[in-house]
Amino acid sequence: MADLQSDVLVALRRIMRASSLHSRKLGKSVGLTVPQLVVIRAIGHAGMPSAGEVARAVSLSQATVTTILNRLEERGLVTRERSTQDRRRVILQLTQAGNTILQEAPLPLQDTFSGRFEALSQWEQHQIVSALARVAEMMDADGIDAAPLLDGADVV
Repeated sequence: MADLQSDVLVALRRIMRASSLHSRKLGKSVGLTVPQLVVIRAIGHAGMPSAGEVARAVSLSQATVTTILNRLEERGLVTRERSTQDRRRVILQLTQAGNTILQEAPLPLQDTFSGRFEALSQWEQHQIVSALARVAEMMDADGIDAAPLLDGADVV
């Protein structure tokens, strides 16, 4: 039984290591963290979303997305403007530099994983989801903001 527990922990470390290595590669190539790139991609795909829409799309808290947006705006990659129809709503847009990064950045690890996951049979997909949900539950990961886990490093 201890061997199975060890196997699970080794597999989790391999997953975290793959995520960390990919994050470093991404940082070196475009100077962004994985959460920053995920937010840029969400803005690029949505067109002109609000911060709340981006937070929901990427499954991060509004506070985390706001922190990421502050950094992206400081770097000239994103702009925020008040909606002319609803002054309470702030619209996000990528700048030219943000669009360039979106076009040139390597795919996040999630995209690579998505392609491989889609290639699995449906029963295998369900089995993986079920097992990972159980592992997350055993680790008391419910309600934890996933941003630091996306790249194994800081959010911003």
